Amino acid sequence: MRSRVRPFLFATALVTASAPAWAIKPFSADYQASYMGMQGSGRMTIAPDGGNRWKYSLTVSSPLAELQQVTVFEDQGGQWRPLSGSDSSKVLTRRQNKNATYDWSRGVASWSGDVKPERAGPIKLQAGDLDALLVNLAIVRDVQAGKEMSYRMVEDGRVKQLDYTIAGKEAITIGGQTKQATKVIGTQGRKQIIAWIVDGMPVPARILQRDKGQDTIDLRMSGVR
Repeated sequence: MRSRVRPFLFATALVTASAPAWAIKPFSADYQASYMGMQGSGRMTIAPDGGNRWKYSLTVSSPLAELQQVTVFEDQGGQWRPLSGSDSSKVLTRRQNKNATYDWSRGVASWSGDVKPERAGPIKLQAGDLDALLVNLAIVRDVQAGKEMSYRMVEDGRVKQLDYTIAGKEAITIGGQTKQATKVIGTQGRKQIIAWIVDGMPVPARILQRDKGQDTIDLRMSGVR
């Protein structure tokens, strides 16, 4: 299991021309985090980045590990597409940094930093392609709109098809308040990503990633800023 918070991170948005516009707004939420059994904290933020660009970031910190993912994307009338991304991790003394570039003028994505040559790209882009973080926003949008949750994710020099299904409703607690959430599940081979979506929140209230039946990353929203 790589030290990667995948959506669900999660991975995860606005993939068809027929999708209705969904206004992006600044948002910040804190999370209680569990990573490989270690307790820590996390934060998700959505912030303007000039013009029609936005920066979506996720950080997770624990005594032995630090993870950070950042995606810069543009909103073109409700159609989102990634422009750049960074993925850094520190687990004990091991550090890893990767950077992604989505060049829509050329129609390709490429990766640099700590990547294998076969994962550097370029990978041909298609309209509606997302990265791992943007899939999070897509799940929320599509659950609330009652739309199919099916996405093409271009990440780490590969293309993956992600499909999520609704698994009912559950009550969760956020900042001492009980909220009703829609539970969605996505499976990728031996990996499973489960997300809990609360109406009115642009990001998942909880994200649980499992690998071979074992919990690896669990993010539970503790408060909204």
